[in-house]
Amino acid sequence: MRICGVELSGSDAVICLLHLDHGQFDMPDCRVRKLTLKKEHTREDLQQFQFAFAKLMGDYSVDQVAIRERMTKGKFAGGAVSFKLEAAIQLIADINVAMLSPTQIKSALSEKPLPIAFSDTGLKVFQEAAFKVAYAAHILK
Repeated sequence: MRICGVELSGSDAVICLLHLDHGQFDMPDCRVRKLTLKKEHTREDLQQFQFAFAKLMGDYSVDQVAIRERMTKGKFAGGAVSFKLEAAIQLIADINVAMLSPTQIKSALSEKPLPIAFSDTGLKVFQEAAFKVAYAAHILK
């Protein structure tokens, strides 16, 4: 099963692909590390973001998208644009989207810690949260 972990921050959707096959994890190369929505975006910009995300998921045969849930209130509350990005992803037809809370992710990681150090994955530092979301989604399956 191939899962795309998504971390939404600001106007960026940071992604990480993680594939599990017969108990073996693989991180397929992906042409995109993050998709960005312009700060002064229009309806068409949001539709282009949605189309680009859907195309990427189709091109890499992603079975599920796992998004790290953001808080609606408090110090770590998500911004309005990130909620728009979340809605745009959730409304894509034929894509299974799961929302994982930080508590679920932390619980999954404590139950089954990462088998390798993040620094050994070859991913960029800003992709770490997306990687953990994808890994936790596999564990919680």
